[in-house]
Amino acid sequence: MTFTRRVSSCFSQFLGSANRSFNSYKLPGDPSSSPSLTYGIHIFHCPDEVGIVAKLSECIASRGGNILGADVFVPQNKNVFYSRSEFVFDPVRWPRKQMDEDFLKLSNMFSAIRSVVRVPALDPKFKMAVLASKQDHCLVDLLYGWQEGRLPVDITCVISNHHRGPNNNVMHFLERNGIPYHYLHTTEENKREREILELVLNTDFLVLARYMQVLSGQFLRTYGKDVINIHHGLLPSFKGGNPCKQV
Repeated sequence: MTFTRRVSSCFSQFLGSANRSFNSYKLPGDPSSSPSLTYGIHIFHCPDEVGIVAKLSECIASRGGNILGADVFVPQNKNVFYSRSEFVFDPVRWPRKQMDEDFLKLSNMFSAIRSVVRVPALDPKFKMAVLASKQDHCLVDLLYGWQEGRLPVDITCVISNHHRGPNNNVMHFLERNGIPYHYLHTTEENKREREILELVLNTDFLVLARYMQVLSGQFLRTYGKDVINIHHGLLPSFKGGNPCKQV
């Protein structure tokens, strides 16, 4: 398969949020289609071979769905395939349970390593914990995105290795919205990873909002789920602290 990649930096895309309305969307060429369609996302990771994109498209189209966008990534010199597809569908014609069964068949066909389908309007929200350090800007951006509905998640808690006083704007926001804040002082000898793991036990993924600590390999293996790092640096050229000064 030809190497193709389209990079997106929109964090909300990972979560399945769409900044568009489908209330008046109709399937092309189908005058009888539902006036209100539902938005879905499918993520696929499998060994690369000929025909994967065709089968993905067929799976969605055969149930009356319409693909809005698709990102495909095949690393050079590696036999691996990644894709992310956005689509709309009529839940009457393609019930949620049937959708899971259809994508499971596709997973078995291609010996998928990972296959995830999300329908934000129908599925339970992901549970997310946020780790942050002293500077607020990445954390504030996440919190306001959540407040505006752009991030369809439940924020279980915010964990920080820096103390924030009671008059801090972030603390006011968290208190108003009932989001717990946990201050865990860290040292070179103790990164408080055991306590962090206890706090995030029931989450679906973590977000590091400019968290200025390096999580150990043992932490990542024990947690065993996705960790998204909102990095403050300008990678790969300017690693570490003060990237702008390095530039």
